[in-house]
Amino acid sequence: VQLIESGGGLVQSGGSLKLSCVVSGGTFSAYAMAWFRQAPGKEREFVSTIDRDGGDTYYGDSVKGRFTISRDNAKNTVYLQMTALKPEDTAVYYCTAGSSIATIHQGYWGQGTQVTVSS
Repeated sequence: VQLIESGGGLVQSGGSLKLSCVVSGGTFSAYAMAWFRQAPGKEREFVSTIDRDGGDTYYGDSVKGRFTISRDNAKNTVYLQMTALKPEDTAVYYCTAGSSIATIHQGYWGQGTQVTVSS
């Protein structure tokens, strides 16, 4: 199973970005999906997760109300819409796929995409 993230880049504080993660080599609709991030010198942080059919979503406290996770099972893609970005959102963002939300961190991981928010 391969996960390829895209959509990262440099954006000013208050701006928006939309990340995408395309999954290949597996049955996308069978996976719960999630986004994590890791800033330099910091531990990996949970951002958001979505269940197999998109009915349930969860967010980390630091992004709640600003980020929205969604998925398109026909396109094997999960998205992360990020708004009202802050410099502290600067990190490498990773997409993950797992058999359930509870075990998402034990599943497959992408290579990550860099998001940099300037003040």
